[in-house]
Order: sequence, then structure tokens, then C-alpha cells
Amino acid sequence: MRVDLVNPPMYVNPSALTALRPAPPLGLAYVAAAVREAGHDVRAIDAIGESPGEKRPERGLVRLGLSETELVRRIRPDADVVGVGSLWSFGWPLVRSLLHAIRRARPGVTIVCGGEHFTALPEHSMREAPIDFVVLGEGEQVTVDLLARLGKDPGFDRAAVPGIVWRTPAGELVRNPRAARVRDVDRLPWPAWDLFDLAAYDRHGYVTGNRYGRTIPILATRGCPYQCTYCSSPNMWTTRWYARDPADVVDEIEFLARRYGANAFPFQDLTSIIKRDWIVRFSHELLRRDLRVRWQLAAGTRCEVVDEEVVDLLYRSGCRALYFAPESGSERTRDLIKKRMKMDTLLRASEIAVKRGLNLGAFLVIGFPHDTEGDLEETVSLARTLGRLGLSDVSCAVFFPIPSTELATYLFSTGRARLDDEFLMTPVHVHDRFVTEKNNYSERVSARTLTAFKYRTILAFYGALFRAHPSRFRRVLGNLFSGEETTKLDVFLNETKRALLGLHVREDALTRPADGAPVRRPVRGERRVLPLVSP
Repeated sequence: MRVDLVNPPMYVNPSALTALRPAPPLGLAYVAAAVREAGHDVRAIDAIGESPGEKRPERGLVRLGLSETELVRRIRPDADVVGVGSLWSFGWPLVRSLLHAIRRARPGVTIVCGGEHFTALPEHSMREAPIDFVVLGEGEQVTVDLLARLGKDPGFDRAAVPGIVWRTPAGELVRNPRAARVRDVDRLPWPAWDLFDLAAYDRHGYVTGNRYGRTIPILATRGCPYQCTYCSSPNMWTTRWYARDPADVVDEIEFLARRYGANAFPFQDLTSIIKRDWIVRFSHELLRRDLRVRWQLAAGTRCEVVDEEVVDLLYRSGCRALYFAPESGSERTRDLIKKRMKMDTLLRASEIAVKRGLNLGAFLVIGFPHDTEGDLEETVSLARTLGRLGLSDVSCAVFFPIPSTELATYLFSTGRARLDDEFLMTPVHVHDRFVTEKNNYSERVSARTLTAFKYRTILAFYGALFRAHPSRFRRVLGNLFSGEETTKLDVFLNETKRALLGLHVREDALTRPADGAPVRRPVRGERRVLPLVSP
């Protein structure tokens, strides 16, 4: 079948107090690889990668990427299936409009959607847009199974395919039982990056976390065994954590280094460091091959198994940034959100990581529904402690409810939230300069008070950091002038500087394969003959 996969445009918030940048669509690249391996003719249409500098004001935000008209024009006239992925629900107004435009232009095409947003709200999405199928959760195998049945018989028995939501001829929406998770994740093909313009992302600095060089994202593990009430993982991935063979992950890193000249790899795992043995074996494998790359755990990870040996291996193998996610300084709040973390464990792991030279950051959140001012005072105190310890960054966001999570369900039940565009777009405003009541889901703290606590938390951290470690302030100023990024504060300051000066494009971009040939996953043990691309 002829399958066109679409990465839609997205909203960015120009008034945010942090630089939240788009990144290459890792999930869609995995699906593209699986679909191609199954024998289908796959194309990718990437609204952001194909027009990374195209920005339009919309809804008080900035719409980034190809226009709707241009994106639809790029869909093949003879495409059998158009697949659309969506990670964040705050992009739903854009995606919904795009889906209607696709249906108008290609009335006979089958539209399949997947990703975090569609897994959380399949029926809502199908009621508002002309979608034929939604793929729930992990997308590769379900999509391949669906395409196989569509290719053989368009009238196949929809109820026989686990993991999809579909529409009956009468318009009724039916949700099939979920498909089993892929346990042998090593058998999945590597992302089909040859279908995307990685160079465009790199030129514009569209990377996850800190930009340490020519960057391509990596996924080494899938899922998370924890059940935090604010997180979409239990619905999207279930509570099972599966890890790839460390050697297979390093195979991919080595291949990307040779094929594209990449030398920096942000991991997009929900939490990489669950099992000590896995991260130790991975670090040893990197050291054994002497690839001399940099990598980071920019999305956050657990701290329980982080000790002196682990931190030393992380640093020597090229890890330069690590983020923990305590969320709150209040033990009461952490208990309510089911954040299973001990404060002494966090502080011990933080001290070890900072001492070894890692750029360590922490994610904090204020304004959970049950937060009190006392809970927020404890978060300010934690931020001050982390600053004295010498962490590089702290991020203080205002809580936002993600559809399908336990807290979102609670807010719907109490009437504090209703499912509409305003609710779905809350996440894009969590780093606004000021909290508004329409984006405040706290039952006991006003938006004005939350705004005050947000700035108090940030000032407590950086005040303590620069007093206890004055060299850090000098380094921040130096990085601002040089453009180097070693922390998220550097990212924010440099992005602000570039916006003010009108400097957006970086010239040290990834090398793109000249022949445009597909990326083939090497057979285990195969001699790799592609030369390293010179920086």
C-alpha cells in the first residue's frame, strides 16, 4: 500500500519562561520503519522539518511548520492511507483542522491516527474529525496489522484487530481491546530517519534538552513501572518497562554517527535508569567502542540506583546532562500524586552527580489540585537546597492535566475541568510569565499566588546556586556570549538572544546522506564500513 505519514505543525509559546523546542518525530519514524519493513511504500511529510522557519501568529501563540494548504498538497494523489501522529493534545485544534482538510482533498483515502493524544482521547478525536481508525498505545505492530488487513480486504472484520478504535457504517465508535505490548523491543526496526530532514532540525536547534553537537534522539527503553497520577504513561504504555539490549542501542548510536555525523544523543525514554545492571552495561558498551559521543537523559529519570559507580560510568561514557523529577518538595503532595521518591535518596544522588561534573537538573511542579501554600513553601525550600548543592537547572512549571490521567479524571468528576479546546491547550501555557485562573487547577491556591510561588521557586534556586557557586554565574554569562549550551538556562538565554537579534539558523548542521538511500539496520556483528562524517 502507498502510505503517507504526517507529522503535523505545532504551537510554540513565544512568551514562555523556558525554551521548549520541537524535536525530530521519533515515534513517527519508528512507525515508518515498521511499515516499510512490512513491504509498504512509505513517505513522510514533516510539517516542521520541511519548513522549520515558517511561523505564524495564531491563538496568541506561534504556529510552526508548513501551512495546512501546503501540507495537504504534498500528500500523494494515489495514497491509500494517510497516517497522522500527535504527541501533545495542545496541538489538537491544528490537527483537527488538518484532518478535515485532508478529507476534503482526498475523500477516498483511509485516515489512521495514533500517538499520545489519540490514545488518550480516541472517541473525542473521532467525533470531531473524519478519522477512520485510531491506533491505541504502542503503534508499530498494530499499524502493520491494520495495513495488512486493509490491503487484503477493505471490508475486513474490524473487531478482529486488537488495539484500534473504528467507526461502524452507522457512525458508532467501537474501541477494541488493547494489543499486547511488544516485549522483544530489539526486533523493532530502527527509526527511518532517512525519510526526515534531520539537517533542518539541527540547523534550527530543534533538539530535546541541551544542544551538545549534531543531535539525533534515541529511545533505549519503553514504558515506566510507576503510576504517577499526572502522567499519561499508564494509559499509553501500561506499567510495563522494557529495555533494549544495551549493545543494540550502541549499535544504533554508532550507525547514526557514521551515517549522519551525529555526535549528541538525547534519550527520550520516560525513565532510563530503572535497573542498575542495564545502565552499567550500556555505559561499559559505549566505553568499549570509544565512540566519543555525548548523550543526555533530558526527559528525566529515577534516582534510586544512582551511586558513585553509576555516575562515574555515565560521565566517562559521555553523559553530560541528567534530570531528576521530584515534582514537589512536599511529601504530602508526592504521596497524593503517587510519586514514589524519598527525599534523602534524591539529595544523595544529586550530590554525587554534581560532584562528578554532570549538568544535573530537576523538574518541579506547583499547583496540583490538592496543593496548599504550605506545600508550595516546601517546594521553594527544596529548590533552595538543590541550588546550594550545585545543580545546573531547575524547571518550575504549573500543573496541567493530561487527558486519560488519574488527575484529569478527578478534575472532570469535580467539575473543575471540561473537555474542550481550552482544557486541551493548557500545557502550552504552563511556562507563561503569569498564571491565569483559566489555567489554574488548584483547589486551594489562586493563580496570583501560584505566579508568586513560581518566581519565588526560581529565585530561591538560582540565588542559592550563584551564592554557593559563583563560578556558575560567570559560566552562564560566558555561554551567553559564546552561544554554547550546557544547561537549560543557557538554552533559554541563547534562544532569547537569537530571537532578539533575528538569528535562527545554525550552520553546523547534520550531514544528510547524499544519495538519499534508506537507512538499513545492520545485521548484528556485521562489519560497519561507512566512514565517520567529519564535523
